[in-house]
Amino acid sequence: MSNGTRQRPGTGSGPPDGVDAVAAVAAAAGLRDDQVFVKRRVGAPPGYFAVEAAGLRWLAAAAGVAVVQPLSVTDDALVLPRLPEVTPTPQAAEQFGRGLARTHAAGADRLGVGPDGWTGDGYIGPLVLPLRTGSVWSAWYAEFRLLPYLRSAHDVGAVTEQESATVSRLLDRLVAEPGLFGDPEPPARLHGDLWNGNVMWTQDGVVLVDPASHGGHRETDLAMLALFDLPHLSRVLRAYDEASPLAPGWQERVALHQVHPLLVHAALFGGGYGSHAAELAARYV
Repeated sequence: MSNGTRQRPGTGSGPPDGVDAVAAVAAAAGLRDDQVFVKRRVGAPPGYFAVEAAGLRWLAAAAGVAVVQPLSVTDDALVLPRLPEVTPTPQAAEQFGRGLARTHAAGADRLGVGPDGWTGDGYIGPLVLPLRTGSVWSAWYAEFRLLPYLRSAHDVGAVTEQESATVSRLLDRLVAEPGLFGDPEPPARLHGDLWNGNVMWTQDGVVLVDPASHGGHRETDLAMLALFDLPHLSRVLRAYDEASPLAPGWQERVALHQVHPLLVHAALFGGGYGSHAAELAARYV
């Protein structure tokens, strides 16, 4: 999944509306045409690509894990350097874990805040991602990461009434009993959509793409890495924990953080994602 918007910070220049325009962007960056990648969405919602570009810059400012940097961004396209991939290695995985710890440690002003300079909401895939702030993680997670996508999944028939009721019970418990879900931590600087497809293994190490960046709980990014079988995940997590020790019981909370991306997938793709989300939610109610 990849990444509106009342404001568009640092939007770059040079609309990539055709071959010549893309070539000009590539040349300005010292690249050949075949060394750039163009993401397009005709009729994209306002700020769809601008918030992604802002998120990439915000993550890069953390000086942690490497992040692809935008060359040009317009209303309906984003131009990026193309990233040739290589076979994942244990060494690159360990480097990734340490880098991700540094990115998270760069922090965010509040839970739910978007990239620096950004106002309005963002996107996760084609769906709106609320960038609304909060002070208590469990209540914020219930209101802005579970409830909107539970409603969307229900509206498209991707969760049954019983499954919806199960997730709703989790929402109630998250609000009523925040202490059951780990001790408070300062907001981390999250990628926000850190599934396996957004982790690019290059000859220089891991480079992240397609963020839905915001301030949140660092365990959320780690849980999404585990959801879709990232290569060498155990090496990533071990290196991360050595660089920035995780709170006791974090392994028992992995499934809790996975309910959100599963509901997003249910709303987008249906299938068994809704039942999987309810199955994980049931562990905490």
